[in-house]
Amino acid sequence: MTIPLSRPPVDDEMKQAVLAAMDARQYILGPNCREFETELARYTGTKHAVLTSSATAGLWMTFKALGVKPGDEVLVPAHTAFPTIEAICFAEGTPVFVDADDWYTMDPKDAAAKITSRTVGVVPVHLYGQPVDMNAVQALAEEHRLWLLEDCAQAQGAAWQGRRVGSMGRVGVYSFYPSKNLPVMGDGGCVVTNDDEVAARCRRLRDHGRLNKDLHAEVGFNLRFNELQAAAARVLLRRLDAMNDRRRAHAARYARGLEGLPLALPSERPHARHVYHLYVVATPRRDALAAFLKERGVQTGIHYPVPSHRQPAVERFAPPVLERTEKLVREILTLPISADHTEAEIDEVIGAVKEFFDRRV
Repeated sequence: MTIPLSRPPVDDEMKQAVLAAMDARQYILGPNCREFETELARYTGTKHAVLTSSATAGLWMTFKALGVKPGDEVLVPAHTAFPTIEAICFAEGTPVFVDADDWYTMDPKDAAAKITSRTVGVVPVHLYGQPVDMNAVQALAEEHRLWLLEDCAQAQGAAWQGRRVGSMGRVGVYSFYPSKNLPVMGDGGCVVTNDDEVAARCRRLRDHGRLNKDLHAEVGFNLRFNELQAAAARVLLRRLDAMNDRRRAHAARYARGLEGLPLALPSERPHARHVYHLYVVATPRRDALAAFLKERGVQTGIHYPVPSHRQPAVERFAPPVLERTEKLVREILTLPISADHTEAEIDEVIGAVKEFFDRRV
């Protein structure tokens, strides 16, 4: 039997919530969406939550709401899912790629070195569930008068010095992709902010730029969320902290079981609450380990084998060499983790990893 990389939750309470939403026959931005937005804002400690069709859409809307225009430079880590970069490009901004630090997140020192007179903002990505060093990034943004947009697509429920990620910048963006800590059964995303104007602009942009049914203030797009997804997600939001505790327990189990092996294990940054969207280890023998685990029915992943600054789509920006990022993507490997994995499955993965290194000493 295969141990999957992730196992999204589905149960009777979620199914009943979806069926009730179906029976209500209000399918787009109805009462479940409105309640979910209220609950998300309360959970993150922000004034507004604006649901949308994906985190990519949320990023694009936010860049537009922040006034990004051609020639504007945006600092962004190269080690992130490409949609972060994609949204900057669609907003006609220029991504400026920043190297990774010891926790695989944005290196504030490298970011500072790449600020120019054209830099308008910075996008720290809370990668794998690990918060960025927000003290350093916030200080950088304040010193240079840059807006700060937190990409929280992989970090629902993570915290920095007790504050939820997404609540510390001018804007935060979340993803509800099925493998995420707070998932839906498809695509989905959300913008959270304390800025009234940004929230209002994003609400227009997600719905064709409308002021009302018949009046369009600007050109937007159809980026709306739906009631069925909101109904299921409302159930899971109530469980999010408990699900993250389960992920953290699995991560601790991995750490105990894999201790002493020639394998770099993830660690929790000081002052942070890591929520382990992914459990990422590193070894120069990554490909051989992945193949060995596959033979034993353990699914693995690489997040991400080609860093964003080396994607063909951004060659026109002439990205620099980023030594730390380019080294880490040759060694990282994602092991199975989710709130719905069992301890027995985690132990089976640990046993298989140990077997690999025992046989190849």
